[in-house]
Amino acid sequence: MTTLLRSKEAADKLSITEDRLYAYTREGILPVVKIGRQLRWSEESLNEFIRSGGSGFSGGWKKEA
Repeated sequence: MTTLLRSKEAADKLSITEDRLYAYTREGILPVVKIGRQLRWSEESLNEFIRSGGSGFSGGWKKEA
């Protein structure tokens, strides 16, 4: 069974802010699970994101969140 994380937990796992987590999610960089109006991030998906070396915004590192 996959563990679903809340935004604070997911952001902490990636060592980023919650704002950046939401920005990555909006850009389609991080997959998200929607439960009604709530968003959750799969711990398994985040681990895979980390193992694969991650990804950045298409506009480069200066893109504002």
